[in-house]
Amino acid sequence: MHFLKNIAKKRILMLPILGALALSSFAQDQLASVPPIDKRMRSIDSVSIIKLVAIETMGEPAVALYPTWDNKYTTNYGVEMPKEYKIDLRGFHNPCENNRVTSSYGYRRSFRKNHYGTDIKVYVGDTIRSAFSGKIRIVANQGKKGYGKYIVIRHHNGLETVYGHLSKQLVKEDQDVKAGEPIGLGGNTGKSTGSHLHFETRFLGKFIDPEKMFDFKAQDILADYYLFSSAGRSRLITSEEANALPSNDILASMGGPTYAADKEAQSKKFQEERRDAIRTNVHKVKSGETLSSIAVKRGTTVAKLCKLNNISTKTILRVGQILKYS
Repeated sequence: MHFLKNIAKKRILMLPILGALALSSFAQDQLASVPPIDKRMRSIDSVSIIKLVAIETMGEPAVALYPTWDNKYTTNYGVEMPKEYKIDLRGFHNPCENNRVTSSYGYRRSFRKNHYGTDIKVYVGDTIRSAFSGKIRIVANQGKKGYGKYIVIRHHNGLETVYGHLSKQLVKEDQDVKAGEPIGLGGNTGKSTGSHLHFETRFLGKFIDPEKMFDFKAQDILADYYLFSSAGRSRLITSEEANALPSNDILASMGGPTYAADKEAQSKKFQEERRDAIRTNVHKVKSGETLSSIAVKRGTTVAKLCKLNNISTKTILRVGQILKYS
């Protein structure tokens, strides 16, 4: 009996250890999506960043890219676009069973304005599904204007998708969803001349033509990855090409695409800098925080924060900015 009790105790003790290991593994997987890091911040210990990402990513997808999470604004992010970013398209699920595109992305002469999504024919009551796994950010109704009843989902790959003109929404804000999971029913609400699904894809608020990534007729992706470029050179790439490029955080921190012969050396040097970095503590700036409030919270001084991060007392902090405090 005493022997069995000892075994039970050991199992209980192992649970938090296994949980910690799982979190560590999860955090390491997320490290590739850490936001652009200022060159002067490269001395931050990767272990500290992993811990920070692990804590915050549990609640929000693509938290390293997006500075805020709200249930109100559709595109208001106010952040600088990364020079390049690899968007993983694998795991895509067609948002509806129908595959007939009725209106593509682009300028509409009849309405004299741009159409920022792809319209797919659906009938009232048809099931609408999440294109990727992620989290419901907005469930709203614009009435007879715009989208009518619509849903916005933020996905782990950095994309946000919009589903408009629904007759019914089946999900709630802040709800986690899987790719292919039902989120609503097709309809004809809002500014619409017939039942259809208005489907949008956005990256940090910037519209991307869905038909540059997905073949709706075949209900499949056009390639494994879409390489977003803020310089207007976005393109489809294979998994092999994606693997040959540096990770997303390195691409951004290097100031855009680097096709020179020393690209591999630059990537290797960056990784070495991370491994050799001193152990330090970091703070991620939240809305409304100042250098003074952070100094008080972290038990340090404004002068020390400025010295550690090579900034001045007049520096305007960005939401999501990472600061060293010791």
